Amino acid sequence: MAKYEGGCLCGAVRYRADAAPINERVCHCRICQRAIGAAFNARLLFRIDDVSIKGPVATINSTPDLERGFCPVCGTTMFSRRDSRGILGVTSGSLDDPSLFKPDMHFWTTSKQPWVMLDDGLPQYEGAPPA
Repeated sequence: MAKYEGGCLCGAVRYRADAAPINERVCHCRICQRAIGAAFNARLLFRIDDVSIKGPVATINSTPDLERGFCPVCGTTMFSRRDSRGILGVTSGSLDDPSLFKPDMHFWTTSKQPWVMLDDGLPQYEGAPPA
């Protein structure tokens, strides 16, 4: 089984997933850009039950069904959670070893920043990815 570990900048929050991710994707939507504070959100998607989290996590809903989790001490955004689907996204930059992130697609590319060049050969979707 794969092992993914990570946490926030100050170390107050730590997480671990021993299961392989469902997928690993890069979202270019404006909501992710604002929530992450960057041009895109590179994230690994897991089943909620496959991720254990230790430490205080503050949350905010960025959409009615998507909750973002961050450290209340240092502000590092680490999670996106959709209870209706039983999934939890983990930001690749919060991994102890971010090189474990192996993206399989880009989506919401209509919101991609013009200076971001997508020449990695991965599939690209102007809107939401296929189900």
